[in-house]
Amino acid sequence: MSSADKNLSTYSGVIPDLSSKTFGIVVAEWNEEITEPLYEGAVETLLKHGIPKANIIRMNVPGTFELSLGAQRFAQKVSIDAVICLGCVIQGETRHFDFICQAVSAGITDVNLKYNKPVIFGVLTTDNKEQAFDRAGGKHGNKGDEAAITALKMLALPF
Repeated sequence: MSSADKNLSTYSGVIPDLSSKTFGIVVAEWNEEITEPLYEGAVETLLKHGIPKANIIRMNVPGTFELSLGAQRFAQKVSIDAVICLGCVIQGETRHFDFICQAVSAGITDVNLKYNKPVIFGVLTTDNKEQAFDRAGGKHGNKGDEAAITALKMLALPF
């Protein structure tokens, strides 16, 4: 189902008490007008589910491409239980969009597997700014909410 047919901020299921867990959130500074609302949505969702503010640590990186290294720096810390990566890549006139999206998705996947920790892909890959705003607190909810819920659900898995 495409996000055009679903509000990203709705979710189902029970989230257990994870208040002892610590979350690293890596935020791309590029497209800050999009990534800041994503961050706010993620933090609000974590707080709503009992995560103390002191257990939410932010790291800014220059752009979406740098999310993978930021995620790796968090993931290698024993004190961090899950990492949430938030960024936004908007299609332009060149193939730059394709290269960045591919590199970031592969990089975040690699960090997941290397550190055996949830590293969540909260990156918007849109055709234009309007679509990004729609997914950063607009008519399609907030992808930051979805990323935070994904991190919580991954930590709740029985493994």
